[in-house]
Amino acid sequence: MDLFEYAREKNMDKEAPLASRLRPVTLEEVVGQQHIIGKDKLLYRAIKADKLGSIIFYGPPGTGKTTLARVIAHTTSAEFTQINATAAGKKDMEEVVKKAKDSLGMYQKKTILFVDEIHRFNKGQQDYLLPFVEDGTITLIGATTENPYFEVNGALISRSSIFELYPLEKEEIKTLLLRAVYDVEKGMGSYGAVIDDEALDFLADISGGDARNALNAIELGILTTERSQDGKIHITVETASQCIQKRVVRYDKTGDNHYDTISAFIKSMRGSDPDAAVYYLAKMLYAGEDIKFIARRIMICASEDVGNADPMALTVAVSAAQAVERVGMPEAQIILSQAVLYVASAPKSNSAVNAISRAMENVRNYKTTVPVHLQDAHYKGAGKLGHGIVYKYAHDYPNHYVKQQYMPEEIEGTVFYEPGDNGKEREIKEWLSFLHQ
Repeated sequence: MDLFEYAREKNMDKEAPLASRLRPVTLEEVVGQQHIIGKDKLLYRAIKADKLGSIIFYGPPGTGKTTLARVIAHTTSAEFTQINATAAGKKDMEEVVKKAKDSLGMYQKKTILFVDEIHRFNKGQQDYLLPFVEDGTITLIGATTENPYFEVNGALISRSSIFELYPLEKEEIKTLLLRAVYDVEKGMGSYGAVIDDEALDFLADISGGDARNALNAIELGILTTERSQDGKIHITVETASQCIQKRVVRYDKTGDNHYDTISAFIKSMRGSDPDAAVYYLAKMLYAGEDIKFIARRIMICASEDVGNADPMALTVAVSAAQAVERVGMPEAQIILSQAVLYVASAPKSNSAVNAISRAMENVRNYKTTVPVHLQDAHYKGAGKLGHGIVYKYAHDYPNHYVKQQYMPEEIEGTVFYEPGDNGKEREIKEWLSFLHQ
């Protein structure tokens, strides 16, 4: 029996942690990550066909990296061995390689090696594995919370497929929590516990997409809560907050408080009050609001309410959105704070919103034709149709501008974009005025 088989049997033991007992054994049981294991996706097909090449799972804690490795262990015909990079040395790897060679030579059976926390391997350890991955002695499955393009040997990367796992969505966490509470076989259904809707929402929110964090909290709650007079263990929002060590900032079940806070957050940025904006940011973060949701709202505000008055606002917001996905909490709160303060403090303009709104309205109401001189002339016969032949190339003229008709004739003279007088847009307004005088 290898280490993985031993761990698998232990997971079926009722004394094992809840998060381990609930690990799925088939792809159909896996919750989340449908972008890589949906039925039409490459990884799903490769696992089902038992044609898996070397892969690396990359994502935050509690998103299912080890779970997917265990699913593969249950579905593959290959030998499956697991080591942890924090504890394994060269001797352990030599033993794995020897067994893999024997299995391949004597039984024509491949070996899959799952290396948890592969980023902890040093360069020498990674180099040792490379030739055996390359010649097919070992099929490697690595799991890492760090960006593999920075932390894993480039040669191993080039011989592996990288699959990024995302934090679980709130509804996915709720699905797992309900399994945990009511599943008699693998979960804690035999305890006769019930979970309030408010507690379920709270744990799903506060876990930040980390399934293990949510399951550990619900297990602790069930094991430490006394039965009520009805004989049931009631998991309330107060119990849940104690188990996950987060105070409840109430977003009621109807969502009013939730949306009120989001509304105040956006309006504070729009109203150029950085202090209020960062306060509402802190309130949302403390309540466990999804950091990706917050980042999306900042990006929208940067374009909708700042726009070309300070084009850097959108750049800052987009960079922040990318950074928080890579960094995660708690450090992500600093990145979000920087973006919020920048957007709230920036000069404001809603001219981009107004321009696209007017243009969309116009498109709905008028049928237009692209002027002939603007039509594509890069195909045989275009000249015979008159397409593009009188087009004036702007860069051939002073200031890289020449007056000619760009708007369809049916709406010629219509103005959609009216730059404001704040920040960079004042310069844009002056420049356009100079060109069109």
